[in-house]
Amino acid sequence: MSKILSVNAGSSSLKFQLFEMPSEEVLTSGIVERIGFKDGIFTIKVKGEKVTKTLPIIDHKVGVELVLEALISHGVVANLDEIKGVGHRVVHGGELYNASVEIDHAVETSVIELSELAPLHNPANMVGYRAFKKALPKARHVAVFDTAFHQSMPDDIYLYPIPFEYYQDYKIRRYGFHGTSHYFVSNRVAELMGKKVEDINIITCHLGNGASLAAVQGGRSVNTSMGFTPLAGIMMGTRSGDIDPAIITYLMRKTHKTAEEVIDVLNKKSGMLGVSGLSSDARDVDNAIKEGNERAVLTRKIYANRVAQTIGSYFVQLGKVDAIVFTGGLGENDVAARESILKNIEQALQIDMDYDLNNSVRGKEVCLSKADSKVQVWVVPTNEELVIAQDTVHILGL
Repeated sequence: MSKILSVNAGSSSLKFQLFEMPSEEVLTSGIVERIGFKDGIFTIKVKGEKVTKTLPIIDHKVGVELVLEALISHGVVANLDEIKGVGHRVVHGGELYNASVEIDHAVETSVIELSELAPLHNPANMVGYRAFKKALPKARHVAVFDTAFHQSMPDDIYLYPIPFEYYQDYKIRRYGFHGTSHYFVSNRVAELMGKKVEDINIITCHLGNGASLAAVQGGRSVNTSMGFTPLAGIMMGTRSGDIDPAIITYLMRKTHKTAEEVIDVLNKKSGMLGVSGLSSDARDVDNAIKEGNERAVLTRKIYANRVAQTIGSYFVQLGKVDAIVFTGGLGENDVAARESILKNIEQALQIDMDYDLNNSVRGKEVCLSKADSKVQVWVVPTNEELVIAQDTVHILGL
């Protein structure tokens, strides 16, 4: 038995789960929020109860110290040497990594070099790694990449139709993200269906504030909606998803914004927030729909259309689809959004839905389609932290 810590370090946050492996028991979980602020928040869940305190958390080092001190003070571990491995979420592995790897100096250097492709994420991921490495010198550390699962995409899918030297010189291509989630739910739904993932085709829909879809053929990603950056693909909470690229220069002329400022608008002020004018949170949009807000209704329609169009294109590429899986905060809990998406595709894909069941399902594993449906529709809560722990055990041979 080994204790494995799964870590997801952001620029101002640090999520964690401690597992007992190989039993996969979650011993504790929590989050450090508002790192860098005087009113930082530390929350840990122990024995089913949440303990939260507000205090200055000036940097990630302090956040890591809070986590490790809490593990001992709450009796989760007797001493820190019990933690044999730490798995770190790393957003971008570029073309260098198609699987998780143990972190050494060369890996750390390459992840930092890839920061140009993920400037908000990779540096923060490595800050978390360094803090835990210093605090847990006897533990070994593994990088688990969001992009790795999608490295199986063929070149006619991941390449953009731009001058080829831009790919050769600057590695401009589709990378895709949320790979750990797409991997988990595709394997889990195959298990729930009583089938081998190698024998079926699945479309996975990771729908949250950030969102992406993936076409999974025989357990391998062959397409995904996010691209060179997480801005691409379907409409999201604050991100536009795919748009005509000429809109950027047009808006620069009309609004006198720089290219960076326009991209900032597309990343932070578009999507559900931009169309509704209300909120980036699907729950707020849903409440406004119930009140008859026309912009909220339009937001739902655009969102459902974009997801449905992507599912349809993946259906054509795969030729046959055995299951569609919804996951992520919105995918698992927004029953109205799921219904809107499925009503757009049910006839073409010969889906026979149980909409009464759909209306009662939030955040639990269940098949929403009826027994004679040509394509099964599932809700499967994602568990990226577990995948990180599993990969860490596998890579370290624990």
